[in-house]
Amino acid sequence: MMHLVITGDSQGLVPIVLGPNTPAERPYRGGRGIAELRGVELPDDRRPEDFVASTTEVAGGHGVGLTVLPDGRLLRDAVEADPVGWLGPDHVARFGADTGLLVKLLDTAERLFVHVHPDDEFAAARLGARSGKTEAWIITAVDGEGAIWLGFERPVDPDEVERWYDDQDVDAMLRAMRRFTVAPGDTVLVPAGLPHAIGAGITLVELQQPVDLSILIERRGLDERTALLGLPKRTALAALRTAALADEELVDLRSRRAAEGATVPFPPAADRFFRAEVVDVRGDRMLDAGFAVLVVLEGDGRLVTGGAAVPVRRGTTVVVPHGAGAVRVEGDLRLVRARPPVAEAAR
Repeated sequence: MMHLVITGDSQGLVPIVLGPNTPAERPYRGGRGIAELRGVELPDDRRPEDFVASTTEVAGGHGVGLTVLPDGRLLRDAVEADPVGWLGPDHVARFGADTGLLVKLLDTAERLFVHVHPDDEFAAARLGARSGKTEAWIITAVDGEGAIWLGFERPVDPDEVERWYDDQDVDAMLRAMRRFTVAPGDTVLVPAGLPHAIGAGITLVELQQPVDLSILIERRGLDERTALLGLPKRTALAALRTAALADEELVDLRSRRAAEGATVPFPPAADRFFRAEVVDVRGDRMLDAGFAVLVVLEGDGRLVTGGAAVPVRRGTTVVVPHGAGAVRVEGDLRLVRARPPVAEAAR
């Protein structure tokens, strides 16, 4: 039997098990991998994303994407009511009542659009947004080839990109991009500005900056205002990095690091945006206090705090407030622990 034991209960805050949060009618098909990981049924194949511990709305979604806690409160409201208890004093001093993190489960039944996310500077200047969107992926399952497209193999001219967009010449876009395949356990950091697309049949855990901003170079029939976030075409396409992605850069974006009792799945460049560990527990492990999102990838057991025991298993997601204290993990399981950046290293 495996046990995940939570110690510490300051200010009455405890880890909270979260149910699925899968916005409907996303613009691409998927969700089967999420359903399989979680052991649930989804109502249709337009649920390709599960927003985990989310204080981030889907763009234009009027509250869609926000996590609702079991007591009926929005997580966003709970954090705003007690930011120090949820996030800790150092985090609040740097970021305020903003978790600084969005975690998703993502599953593709078809190749995603060729798209790009703006960086912090572009998002602030052109969109009035609190941040851009650097993201990173931990691959959990692959059904098929596992194709990924990331960055350009050669320098491209902005006029060439504009022609691709005008003609919706997707074959030309994909031919110009770096293509590689992934398998379960692989990881990829995707800096803002790099064009990318995820092939069909891939399930992953995604960490990202907490905004929903995508510029779609490949529209697939979506209107231009939606595809370009309401920006003029040339302004929007200027968010794209047109320089080639060098071999050594790609190797670094796919690298990981060893840590005590865990694997850090992303290179150091990720630390100013978010932090993650893949933790393998074979017996006993302590996790230090701090706001975190846990995704159990393998195993089953329970969360124990304040005399209560909550079962967890593969596919369970948990939000851990800072005020819950240190986390003691016992048993035989694997989980992702996602956290915001440390204040000193933040962007």
